[in-house]
Amino acid sequence: MSAPSLTPSKTVNSRKPPPVPAAPGQPGGRFARSLRRNLTAHGFLIGAVLCFAVFSWYPMVREFFLAFQKTEDGVVSWVGFDNLATVLNDPAFWQAWRNTLLFTVLALVLGFAVPFLIAVTINEFRHGKGYLRLLVYLPVMLPPVAAVLLFKYLYDPGYGLLNEIFDFFGLPAQQWLQDPDISMLAVVIASTWMNMGGATLIYLAALQGIPGELYEAAELDGAGLLRKIWHVTIPQTRLILSLMLLMQIIATMQVFVEPFLLTGGAGPEGSTTTVVHLIYQYAFNFNNYGAAAALGLLLLVLLAGFSAVYVKLSRAEDE
Repeated sequence: MSAPSLTPSKTVNSRKPPPVPAAPGQPGGRFARSLRRNLTAHGFLIGAVLCFAVFSWYPMVREFFLAFQKTEDGVVSWVGFDNLATVLNDPAFWQAWRNTLLFTVLALVLGFAVPFLIAVTINEFRHGKGYLRLLVYLPVMLPPVAAVLLFKYLYDPGYGLLNEIFDFFGLPAQQWLQDPDISMLAVVIASTWMNMGGATLIYLAALQGIPGELYEAAELDGAGLLRKIWHVTIPQTRLILSLMLLMQIIATMQVFVEPFLLTGGAGPEGSTTTVVHLIYQYAFNFNNYGAAAALGLLLLVLLAGFSAVYVKLSRAEDE
């Protein structure tokens, strides 16, 4: 019988020791995992910010400096408020502002009210809303140049469709784009037809979010269609209406494409010259980039001030 060994036997432990967690900042740590998980989102965000900075912020900053500079023979010099004085002393300056304000008022009467009425009308249909929405939105899908050229054909004094319709009803033919009294109205009609599809769909989406119980309660009270619109529809869509009003004013104050393509920009006796078209003339016809930047800065300040007043009034109403 052999004696027992005094050397302790080695036991093998099959279990592995638990892994030591990596410190934050090391590969495999919480920060690294979060960074890898959000790397794609950060990449898209950085790309969007860079695009916005290059194509939006930089032009605005550059315009601000150009408004106080003058370039002659490649030499840039600071001229202070001389560019602003040049713009203010130009007789076309005040005419352009009058035309722009007239376009804005007419566009608000047609382009703001008509899409809302169309949306209310479509919302009353029980069937075929999808086809009606497509029909209303079709003009927005057309390229702006094609849509404007279509209206230029309709407005033609010789063979235009509108004058043919007037002749059918025994009405005198009109010089739509040649008469300074109605040329701006013709531009507004074309612009309203081109752009009302998007606003109509926004209004229609807001209308479909109104609870039906409110209309049922109004009907029980004996309210007709007009009273339901006034007491239910408009109050329930006040926020959307206010936002669209602000966007409409900002967009119409910067109108350029429609008068430029329909009437050449200035129109008969300067009746369709707008502020943005005057900026275009300063920059590309007169090569006076300083005056163009000064006028653009004035327009920017006006729209920014209007937006600030609107936001302040909206907050006061909410409080």
